[in-house]
Amino acid sequence: MEQKLIKRLQMFFDRHPSLRGNPANVEQIADAERKLNVKIDEEYKEFIKLFGGAYAGLAIHAFENGESMGKETIIELTRQARKLFNDTELFPEINKSLVIADDGSGNPIAIEPDGSVVLFDCDTEEKRVVASSFQYLIEQNFAEW
Repeated sequence: MEQKLIKRLQMFFDRHPSLRGNPANVEQIADAERKLNVKIDEEYKEFIKLFGGAYAGLAIHAFENGESMGKETIIELTRQARKLFNDTELFPEINKSLVIADDGSGNPIAIEPDGSVVLFDCDTEEKRVVASSFQYLIEQNFAEW
């Protein structure tokens, strides 16, 4: 991620510490990659190593999320989405993706292997690219207040 964006996020979390989680460590990341059979996106990995699960315009989950967020980890979110979509034979690509958030209506937001961020809409049964990268997702949604 660009240093300018990281500094903005750091200043924001210094003012709003309850929106920042505990930073992820190498062991947690490796464990998630192994359990989910994915390679975690580098931009997302940098974010969670700095901020943990944190609110950056939307609730970005990791392993230990900020107080004002749910406690679900990326492992739990990804497994739940995979079970739902595999049971309904919808969105087979979820099995190679990492769920990091939801849209507020329970629809998973995930990072695909190519780094794009997608929304899997359960109601419309459509997948939509919401950002070309994790950094762009943050840039689109994050605003200081």
